[in-house]
Amino acid sequence: MFANKTLAMILAGGQGKRLYPLTRDRAKPAVPFGGRYRIIDFVLNNFVNSGFFKIKVLTQYKSDSLNKHISRGWYLSGSIGQYVDSVPAQMRVDGNWYKGTADAIYQNINLITDDNYHTVCVFGGDHVYKMDVRQKFNYHINKKADLTISAIPVPIELASEYGIIEVDDSWRLIGFKEKPKEKPKHIPGDPTKCLASMGNYIWDAETLVEVLKIDAENPNSTHDFGNDVIPLMLKLKKNVYVYDFAKNEHIGMTPSERGYWRDVGTVDSYWQANMDLLKYDPELNLYSKDWPLRTFNYNDPPAKFIWNEDKRIGTATNSLVSEGCIISGGSISDCVLSPKVRINSYSSVQNSILMKNVEIGRYAKINKAIIDKNVIIPPYMEIGFDHDEDRRRGFYVSEGGVVVVPKGAILEE
Repeated sequence: MFANKTLAMILAGGQGKRLYPLTRDRAKPAVPFGGRYRIIDFVLNNFVNSGFFKIKVLTQYKSDSLNKHISRGWYLSGSIGQYVDSVPAQMRVDGNWYKGTADAIYQNINLITDDNYHTVCVFGGDHVYKMDVRQKFNYHINKKADLTISAIPVPIELASEYGIIEVDDSWRLIGFKEKPKEKPKHIPGDPTKCLASMGNYIWDAETLVEVLKIDAENPNSTHDFGNDVIPLMLKLKKNVYVYDFAKNEHIGMTPSERGYWRDVGTVDSYWQANMDLLKYDPELNLYSKDWPLRTFNYNDPPAKFIWNEDKRIGTATNSLVSEGCIISGGSISDCVLSPKVRINSYSSVQNSILMKNVEIGRYAKINKAIIDKNVIIPPYMEIGFDHDEDRRRGFYVSEGGVVVVPKGAILEE
C-alpha cells in the first residue's frame, strides 16, 4: 500500500557550479561516476531497491544528457503503474524557472494532487550513497510526522560547512541553522557530533501542499526548503522529526558502508570519491548482488589488454576499467575508466578519471587528472606534472591539484 500512495520526486535541476567544468555541458546529476554510472543512478537505485516505483525526476539546467540517460536506462513497467519520468521545467505557475528547491516542487504540485498521494519523498539527485528508504519511511509513519528529514552525524568542529539540525531527546526537530559560525548543540548522548541535513525529506502530502502554498505567497522567501520551508514548519509547530542515516541498513551492506554519503559537489571531492572506489574494502561497494546498482547498459565488447613485448605491455593495476576499453601497450594505475577509452603504447596514466571515448596517445603521461569525454590526448603530451603549463593550455586546476580537461577539448601536439 505505501508504494502505491507514495510519490518520489527527485530534484535534479541544479547547475552544480562548484563542479565546473564537468557541469559545463550537463547537469550535476548527469555527471559520470565510478566509470559506468551517473550520479543520479544512486538515488534512483535507492528507491527501486526499496520498492518505490513511482518516481518523477525534476530537471532544468542543461538536462539533455540526463533526460536521455533516464529514458534509455530507467524504463519500468508502466502497465502496472511503475515509472521513472523526467519532468522538465514547464513554468506552470508564473512563467519563471525554478527559484529554489521548494519552488520546484510547488511548480509541479499537480503531480501530487492529481493522483491524491498520501506521502511524498523529496530527495536530491546529486549525492552518492545507498539508503533503504523503507526504514526511513517506517520511521516517518511511526512518528506520525508531517515531515521527516534525513541527517548524518558529523564532527562538531565541521559544523560551519553544513546545514545543522538541532533535535530533542526524541529526535524531534527544534532548530535549524545554515552553516553556523558558533558551536551548535550536539547529538543527544554524543558531545562530539552534530547533525547535518542531507537535504532528503519525506512529507505528509497534505502538509507539503499547505506549506508550499504559504511559502509561495511570501515575497521575502527564497523558496528553498532549508532556508525557508523548514523554519516555516517550526513556526507553524508542525510535527517534524529527524532520521539518523547512520542507523540505516540495506541488504548486503558491508561494515565500511554504514553512514556513507558523499556530496561530490567540488572537483576535489568528486575526484576523491572516485579514487575511494579503488580501495580493497571501499566505503561504497559497487559489487553487491543484494543491492544491485542499475544504469544504462552500453552494448560494448569486453575490455581488452594487449601487447606483451618488452616495454610495450598493456597493464592496469588498482583500477576500474569499463566495457569497450582497450589498454593497448600502455599502463594505468589507480584510475577509473568509462567505456570506450583507449590507452596507446608506452603511455602512462595514474590517479586519474577518464570518461567515455577518451584516447591517450603514445608516450603521453597523465597524473591526477579528469579527462572529460571525447578528448584525444596527443602523443608525448604531459598533464598533471606542471600546473602552470596546464593552466596555460586552458585546463582547470583545482585547489587540490586535480587537472580537468573539458569535454571535447581539441589539443595541439
